[in-house]
Amino acid sequence: MFDNAKNGDKMEKEILHIDCNKFYASVECYLHPELANKPVAVGGSEKSRHGIILTKNEIASKYGLTVGEPLWKARQKCPDLIVVPPNFPVYIEFSNRVRKILEEYTDLIEPFGLDESWIDVTGDWHKTGYEIAQEIRKRVKNEIGITVSIGLSFNKIFAKLGSDYKKPDAVTVITKENYRDIVWPLPCSDLLMIGRATTKKLNAYGIYTIGDVANADESFMKNLLGKNGQMLQRFARGEDRSPVRHMNLSRDIKSIGNSTTTPRDLIDNKDVKIIFTVLAESVTRRMREHNLKGTTLTISVRDRDLNTFTRQCKMPSATNVSNEFVKASMELFKANYSWEKPIRSLGLSVTDFDYDNVIQFDLSGSAQKREKLERLETAVDRLKDRYGNFCVQKATALCDKGLSHFNPFEEHTIHPVSI
Repeated sequence: MFDNAKNGDKMEKEILHIDCNKFYASVECYLHPELANKPVAVGGSEKSRHGIILTKNEIASKYGLTVGEPLWKARQKCPDLIVVPPNFPVYIEFSNRVRKILEEYTDLIEPFGLDESWIDVTGDWHKTGYEIAQEIRKRVKNEIGITVSIGLSFNKIFAKLGSDYKKPDAVTVITKENYRDIVWPLPCSDLLMIGRATTKKLNAYGIYTIGDVANADESFMKNLLGKNGQMLQRFARGEDRSPVRHMNLSRDIKSIGNSTTTPRDLIDNKDVKIIFTVLAESVTRRMREHNLKGTTLTISVRDRDLNTFTRQCKMPSATNVSNEFVKASMELFKANYSWEKPIRSLGLSVTDFDYDNVIQFDLSGSAQKREKLERLETAVDRLKDRYGNFCVQKATALCDKGLSHFNPFEEHTIHPVSI
């Protein structure tokens, strides 16, 4: 057991947030030295309508390119832009290399995507948190060939702000003494859990900075945003107390989902079912990897004009069987979409996991049927692990291989962790 796990509650926390700078692009530039000193972006396939920037290197950033920007638009800003396709298995390998270094310092490691992690180094009597941060920064650069930015603070929220504050290849320390000077002047959108919609809502009431969030009237924030308003104020005031989870705790995972922009516009329910089938198979396969069963399904739908909505429902019982999620997804979709416009992208995610895996049997035998289906899908998982994702496919997916021939399980893996 590391000292930090034993003594962490007796002293002020020292939490690091490690963020791999321009991760995908940095890996590509390391593996392909000929790309050095050139503007590089990792982007999706333009032919399959995934033609957006996933990440870009520092040189490309100087041209004003942004993540999510269409490649055709990016090339107008930077004609010499070099676009390389994503190679997710390689990125996972590099992520694991960084993880191995972190494991030498603590077993309190909480991932936040492939390229970010919190670690708690409280109570290491041999080195300060700052010394550990600098050591990790140098080791990743020298041993792996990419750079990281690290935030050091007394809580997770400010540690993440610190890793974003100064880039690349830097360490920023945010303390109880200096956070008002460093954190509060930042735009409120920099605070974790504040997205575009919340930013717009806050700005409408004259709340522009994190300091504004911290000092706003508490009853006003509660009325405006409910419990989230109270949570955001705690974050802004440095009152977050959420622990860094142990690296072996699967309960870190709060949701598992995949989404995709389809190769062509979807025009009917048959098209939608094909996509939901592929997404559900990917999501449930990942759930089975973690021995998880979920009870809440959420679907997201975006039409050709980029209008988006989400809907969710409760499943009758906790499950990780793909057919049940496909059926529920289609019921949600049909009840909420009238086909006024073709569809451009779909998403499917599962939350509210039953970690105890308590099986409730009933007279209809539905639990026994679900167990049989789960064993069948687990057997298919093993076949796919050995022979590839397309060795076994459902008949629905075979109706239109142009639509169904994508692999979100390997290409779009997400590691979601909740505060």
